[in-house]
This record gives sequence, structure tokens and C-alpha cells, in this order.
Amino acid sequence: MSVKLGLLALLAEQSMYGAQLRSEFEARTGGTWPLNVGQVYTTLARLERDGMVAQDAQADEEGRILYHLTPLGLEEVTTWWRTPVDRDETPRDELVIKLALAVTTPGVDVPAVVQTQRTATLRHLRDLTRLKVQASDQQASSDGTSNDLAWLLVVENLIFAAESEVRWLDHVEARLATEAARPKRAVASTDAAAAEDAEYRTAAARSANTTTTSQGARK
Repeated sequence: MSVKLGLLALLAEQSMYGAQLRSEFEARTGGTWPLNVGQVYTTLARLERDGMVAQDAQADEEGRILYHLTPLGLEEVTTWWRTPVDRDETPRDELVIKLALAVTTPGVDVPAVVQTQRTATLRHLRDLTRLKVQASDQQASSDGTSNDLAWLLVVENLIFAAESEVRWLDHVEARLATEAARPKRAVASTDAAAAEDAEYRTAAARSANTTTTSQGARK
């Protein structure tokens, strides 16, 4: 998720301090994508530079700076709400890269890599399922808030992603089994045949040269 647009969305509700933006961001996403204070203030500085955010001229009694959304910032976040997330650029997935390299690197036990990852993903899926139960119970309670619903949606997204990863790993394992059962190309036989053909051509050339020499001698 874009931190920049996340902060703008929060400021569209009300003006906030940097630390307040950080805590609100983490509360609404369940701490799934934690932010450090330095990242928040660096992003705010860029937004201020771009004219999307403005800050109070003076700090409050506790030394805190209050940040406000400008009309340009409001336009930016409004456009974000109305625009679909761009999926044209495929993000780098470490697991996909790892397996793509594993199947092309001699000596790597690819089935073991797949099995190890499946075990870890299933464990992660169980943890997420427990979190979902907790989030559902809290959201259904009388004191449930919109933040509880937001956290529930985040957890469910992570569960769907983990389930999808397990299915993909099953597919990878099946694909590996199919490739292992497929007859290998007779590369060695082809090379031997080529060598035999070359040897035959050399012998034939020598025979032709010998015949020509013999005929010349007779003359």
C-alpha cells in the first residue's frame, strides 16, 4: 500500500500530528504494515514539498506539529478512491523468484524447498485463522468499531493470499512430478550419432583420397 496515499486519506478526515498518523495507520490495518516515525515524517515532508500537506507555523506546548490536508492533497486522495489499483506492474515475489531459480540450478532439492514452504505457509494460515476468529468476535461485539471491521478485512485478505499460495505450491509439486516422469531427451545418443556420422565422413574422405592417389600412381 502507498504510505503517501494512506496518510493523505487519514488527513482527509482531520488534521493530525505525525505520531497520531502513525498510530491511526497501524490501528486501521491491524499493524500488518507497521510504520516507523521516521518514515511518516519523511513522507510528510515530501507531501508538504509537493503542496499536498501543510503544517502549523508553530508547534503546540508539547512540541508537536499539526499537519493539514491542502486542496491539492484532497484532490489526490479523492482520485485515489475513484481509481482502481494498478495491476499492470507485477510486484516481485521472493517465493516465485526462489522457485524459478531452484528449478534451473543444478543440485537444488526443489521438492524439499516446496515442502518446507508449504509447511510454513500452512502454519501461517492457522495463525491467521485464529486472528480472524478474534477479529470477528470483537467486530460482532457491542463495542465493535469501524477499525475492527478494517482489521477483519485485512486478515481475510491475508488468509485468501495464504490459501492461494498453498494451492500454487500444490500445483508446483504436481508439475515437478510430471516433469520427472517425462522421458528425457536422448542428448547423449544424438551426440554419439553425430560423432559416428563425422567419423564415417572422415573415413569416406580418406578412402576417396587413397583411391585418387592410387589412380595417379598407376598413370
